[in-house]
Amino acid sequence: MKTLVIVAHPNIETSVVNKRWIEELKQYPEKYTVHELYKDYPDGKIDIEKEQKLIESHGSLVLQFPIYWFNCPSVLKEWLDEVFTYGWAFGSNGGDHLQNRKVALAVSAGAKQSDYSENGKYRHTLEQILIPFETTLFYCDADYRSIYAFYGNEGATEEDIEPEKNELTKSARGLVKFIDNL
Repeated sequence: MKTLVIVAHPNIETSVVNKRWIEELKQYPEKYTVHELYKDYPDGKIDIEKEQKLIESHGSLVLQFPIYWFNCPSVLKEWLDEVFTYGWAFGSNGGDHLQNRKVALAVSAGAKQSDYSENGKYRHTLEQILIPFETTLFYCDADYRSIYAFYGNEGATEEDIEPEKNELTKSARGLVKFIDNL
């Protein structure tokens, strides 16, 4: 079955990393369905039944988003709250639609990887910061498969732009491999 990639980026047109990842994933429509929440729900009103059926019609699930204030953009939080309902995603009344489903995160962080370390600027790893997602997925009996991350380089100079383009291409191809190996 295809993998459903839920993308939550409020400014995808100006994005560098997430936009490039989407371009790469869309080269393989037989393998991935890319579902952009901000494009489909500009008013923020999520069609819960449609989203649940979309998940049910796919094998694995990937949540793709930029790190915003050490969390996800608001539409993804709303999506999780609305779609992962009692009786569907968890609970004793048929809440097994995520059970054993492979789920992973694909995140872009603007800061350097060294900033996301116990001795770094934020004093926590990205994995530690994303524990609420991992815990949610464990609670729903999903098969959580970790994160794929692209770390940025805040304050990059003009000389850094060309190498970063190469890193971005490698990252986009790496995302495809990551998802294929879920």
